[in-house]
Amino acid sequence: MTRSPIPSAPALLLVLVVALSAGCSAPWMATPHPGPTAAPAPATYAVGLRSVTFSDPSRLTNPTPGQPAAATQGRTLQATIWYPAAGIPGAAVRAGATPARGPFPVVLFSHGLLGMPADYQALTTRWAGTGLVVVAPAYPLTSRESAAVQALDVVNQPADATFVLTSAVRLSATPGDPFQGLLDGRRMAAAGHSLGAITTVGLLSTCCRDARLRAGVVLAGNWLGFSNTYTGPAAPVLFEHGDRDQLVPYASAQRTFGAVPWPKAFVTLDGEGHLDPYLQPASPAFAVVAATTTEFLRWSLLADRTALDAFRHDSTVTGTAHVDDRL
Repeated sequence: MTRSPIPSAPALLLVLVVALSAGCSAPWMATPHPGPTAAPAPATYAVGLRSVTFSDPSRLTNPTPGQPAAATQGRTLQATIWYPAAGIPGAAVRAGATPARGPFPVVLFSHGLLGMPADYQALTTRWAGTGLVVVAPAYPLTSRESAAVQALDVVNQPADATFVLTSAVRLSATPGDPFQGLLDGRRMAAAGHSLGAITTVGLLSTCCRDARLRAGVVLAGNWLGFSNTYTGPAAPVLFEHGDRDQLVPYASAQRTFGAVPWPKAFVTLDGEGHLDPYLQPASPAFAVVAATTTEFLRWSLLADRTALDAFRHDSTVTGTAHVDDRL
């Protein structure tokens, strides 16, 4: 009997991005409990908002791979930055607010296909309010404001993310810039949802490792399009995934998780699909995602041991979530 050939990673990626376009061992188990129902922790800081455009003239933007004539020189990345600010903790986000005194760790956040950074503000402001700077680029060919959309351009996004991280940290070293002294380039993580989670895996894998990263958060993602082997300094990775995700299969995320050689955890969102746990604050699963991602980032970037204890409490919730914890 002959075996069917195993599709290549690019072929599997093509299947995945078409689906995304259409839809826009036994785990360690903690004791179940009702779980978080509000903000994961009281905000420590007010949150400010800044928009910055970064342009990389050294690389190409090509909406039609295989047709070099369609490529244009340069890649333009409009970044939304949420940051700890002076003011009343928990108040509404204010554009241009005076930054709090830093430096603060940095999280590079990557949106999903046809998404925008602002779609994730309910989540990113939780992170910023606890003392993290969140830098979120709109990718040139996969955001919904792209003049042309090309999902296969995801293979270029890890390099975009690394460029944006470098450019944002440079602001912190620029005399007179509002962000002078704000960003800590020694404490950085990457996070993302869907196609942005795949980008995050790329940033940790042998394909495109950014060795500065000290942690990763993969929300409804897998490795397709990149290598499922990992290199560089050990970086704890948190996966969160709905077990009824019809766009990025749950099993593919588990295989990606299984290959990561570093400390890691996988939060299964029981009965959840691809979007609501990350985008809809009214979802019970969103409360789990908000709490556990905040706690994981505070533990991995701020060495906050109490945050790890809180993560272990909040990642197993009766009827909503359970965790495979290998941190």
